[in-house]
Amino acid sequence: MRLLPNIEEFEHRAAICQFESEATKEEAEDLAAQDQGFADANDYWSWLADYAMNREVPR
Repeated sequence: MRLLPNIEEFEHRAAICQFESEATKEEAEDLAAQDQGFADANDYWSWLADYAMNREVPR
């Protein structure tokens, strides 16, 4: 079972990555999502949307 993502940490990590490198916003968000065990930012946001809609942790 995956722990709930830390949205604040995700946003912070993505902002730092984008600011300190030449990464695009999309690349920075992918890296931030991967730091939390997701394949990429799309996987991260999809998981959160599923959690919000169903009020349970997705499998």
